[in-house]
Amino acid sequence: MNADMSDRVMTILQLLTPRVEIYSIDEAFCDLTGMRNLLSLEVFGHQIRDQIKRRTHLTVGVGIGPTKTLAKLAQYASKRWPATRGVVDLSDRQRQRKLMALVPVEEVWGIGRRLGKKLQFMGINNALQLAELSPSFIRKQFSVVVERTVRELNGIPCLGLEEFTAPKEQIICSRSFGEKPSDEVSLHQAICAHAERAAEKLRAEHQFCKRVAVFISTSPFSENEVFYKNQAVTELAVPAQDSRDIINAAIKAFDTIFVPGHRYHRAGVMLTDFRSAAVSQLTLFDDFQPHRNSEELMTLIDSINHSGKGSVWFAGQGIKDASMGWKMRRERLSPAFTTKLSDIIKVK
Repeated sequence: MNADMSDRVMTILQLLTPRVEIYSIDEAFCDLTGMRNLLSLEVFGHQIRDQIKRRTHLTVGVGIGPTKTLAKLAQYASKRWPATRGVVDLSDRQRQRKLMALVPVEEVWGIGRRLGKKLQFMGINNALQLAELSPSFIRKQFSVVVERTVRELNGIPCLGLEEFTAPKEQIICSRSFGEKPSDEVSLHQAICAHAERAAEKLRAEHQFCKRVAVFISTSPFSENEVFYKNQAVTELAVPAQDSRDIINAAIKAFDTIFVPGHRYHRAGVMLTDFRSAAVSQLTLFDDFQPHRNSEELMTLIDSINHSGKGSVWFAGQGIKDASMGWKMRRERLSPAFTTKLSDIIKVK
């Protein structure tokens, strides 16, 4: 539910502002450059807040400032003092100083309790006292990170808007089993399912991978059972994002580590060594045959599964049956309040 509501809020922000950095599941930075020429930033802040409230029924705090740190400070004030009605604009320097004098130093973005105690020991108790320190002194006493914080408190931008997150270095799909399977077929199906999901995530990142790792293990807490844990890696001849290539590589690795007789507790697939394109130097002895229309097929499968998760799957995953013993543990699954009709809360 949290992820779904977060997506809705971020979509609204992207519709209302030209540039958005999604900082976390419940926080974002928006670029308001040029907005002042159209209307008051405080008025625009209330418009953002009202739109989110009307479309999602969520109440948010809006903080506006010339730097990220001052915007965070304003957002803290928007939640701390009800008189602000959820929006604080710190464009004016006098308002900045007035607010900083009221905010404890540990509440400044990037400071926190541990660093705040050190600053308090030095007689720096609020954000204004921190802002009035020499940046070079702070750098010598602490770090360049705290120096940037001081500069940002003085209205000097040191942290740019990051619209695009850094590419992932690995993708892991792993689950604990609902019932511990011991047969090769069940493990084979689970590995295929994890590999297919990992490949889908890889394509969403617009990446190709060169290595596919598989890991399996029994439970270390099971009594009267021998603990077994192992992993294997398959290196692809050419970087791939096609589910068929990744599933085949995963099964190849799995076949080298599966040991019959164990009751397995967990299995997973990890993709690493990412590349931006499916380019590699082949030798005369490499047996590689590219799939025709691979990109078009994977795009179609992803599109169908986006509309209905699991609508299209690969034969190696087995028949989609709720009775499959290897399925993940779901006894504590949270209801899908916002996306599933049967889970919607009923009020009488």
